[in-house]
Amino acid sequence: MIAGVDEAGRGPLAGPVVAAAVILCPGGIAGLNDSKKLSAAQRERLFATIVARCTIGIGMASVEEIDSLNILWATMLAMERAVAELGVAPDDVLVDGNRCPTWQWRSRAIIGGDAIEPCISAASIVAKVTRDHIMVAADRDYPGYGWASNKGYGARVQLDALARLGPTPLHRRSFAPVARAYLDR
Repeated sequence: MIAGVDEAGRGPLAGPVVAAAVILCPGGIAGLNDSKKLSAAQRERLFATIVARCTIGIGMASVEEIDSLNILWATMLAMERAVAELGVAPDDVLVDGNRCPTWQWRSRAIIGGDAIEPCISAASIVAKVTRDHIMVAADRDYPGYGWASNKGYGARVQLDALARLGPTPLHRRSFAPVARAYLDR
């Protein structure tokens, strides 16, 4: 059993970082690719198929964890939580990127793995869609930041909203534009 692991949300100014671990079902899933290379509709369709047919685990690190640990270590924590949530111990874990968390599972980091390893592609899709859903819901709670469309990344609408409305509890205080917005209040 090989699990693929990827994350979504390292760069945004707001929201959690989300990691997913996926063990593909027998026969795999057609159409997998790096989530960034798929349309939102393609991601949603593949997400539904992956969740229905594969073994998945989702892990998150909160805004508070991101601010206290830093984004790298919060990402590693989210990845560890995702693999633990699989409910089974994988034989190997393939991680997108250049490093693996320090954990109990045998693993290998693969730069660009989300485009070349189907299990990592599936994890990329699950992490991205899960985080997107969180940010769309957050947009209803905190209107004006454009999170339904920008998902918390530092788009102009969000930077303008930070200056106009100030930071929310979902903003990462350790990220420079948010820290500046707190100082300006």
